[in-house]
Amino acid sequence: MKRSFFNSLFIITCCLLFACHSSQPLKVKRPPLKVSFVPFVGYIPVVIAQKKGFFKAQGIDVELSNVDYSMQQADFSAGKYDGIGLPLGNLIILSATNPDIQAVMVVDESTGADVVVAESDIKTILNLKGKKLGANLGGFSEVFVTEMLKTSKLTSDDIRLVKVDALEVPNRLQNKAIQAGHTWEPYLSESLKLGAHILFTSKQTPGLILDLVAFRGEVIRDRPEDIRAFVRGWLQALSYWETNIPEGNEIASKALNIPSKKISLDGIDLTDFPENQNFFQSDSPNYIYKNAKKYADFFIRAGNVTRLPNLETLFNSSFLTPPPSLKP
Repeated sequence: MKRSFFNSLFIITCCLLFACHSSQPLKVKRPPLKVSFVPFVGYIPVVIAQKKGFFKAQGIDVELSNVDYSMQQADFSAGKYDGIGLPLGNLIILSATNPDIQAVMVVDESTGADVVVAESDIKTILNLKGKKLGANLGGFSEVFVTEMLKTSKLTSDDIRLVKVDALEVPNRLQNKAIQAGHTWEPYLSESLKLGAHILFTSKQTPGLILDLVAFRGEVIRDRPEDIRAFVRGWLQALSYWETNIPEGNEIASKALNIPSKKISLDGIDLTDFPENQNFFQSDSPNYIYKNAKKYADFFIRAGNVTRLPNLETLFNSSFLTPPPSLKP
């Protein structure tokens, strides 16, 4: 009888202890956000945020992958990454195979960094008629040169478009394989040294060439607070870099394996919190939907995509919150 009483008491005590313990929420460590980017100056803030611990301070782990441009989007589609940094035009194309992808912030705008250089006897855009123009066809590069041609009432039918990567432009110009081409630094400087000159720049196409960060749909749904924390960490790193340029450049130099003296923001506007808000406001001249529609319409006509993306769901500004340094 006594043994039975003590056994019952033991069982009740264990149940009470278990009940008390189970009332405590079980903390599950979330996996890191896996984000890929290419070695471009616009993505330097994400490197600084990682190295300075801004992501950790926001309560998230981030796993960064500095990847080759050629495989980045295929790897994202295969599920290798949660998020991706990419140009606006490439986002439109990627959305055709990843319809639930959403861009959550703009990281930079090209305000002169993208250029069309031409050989010395091409004085105006009209002089390109019947000439060979190099561009990376099928992406934002082709849209950029098409917008350039429109300014002189030309179309791609008036010229001979040739598939050329930005890094190939100096050599192709020197070999007379093209008479003009779309490129950027350091290939711009190489072209100028060979006698080419600048014919057109992205300063004349405001809001057209943007880089963004986007996440796949299931991450948007399952980890919204982590994405907000990621955005805050990025914007905090941008603010830090703007006031600590030498240190920020040194961090980027080591992480990306490029000389710090070659890190230049000429023609690049890194977009802070207010500028991001501006891109998502319908009354803004650089309203992101307007330029996204240009890309979407172009890619439909060109056959790059078979359906227009839903622009209302492709961009999600709800994750934009000011970094700690900007809060009152």
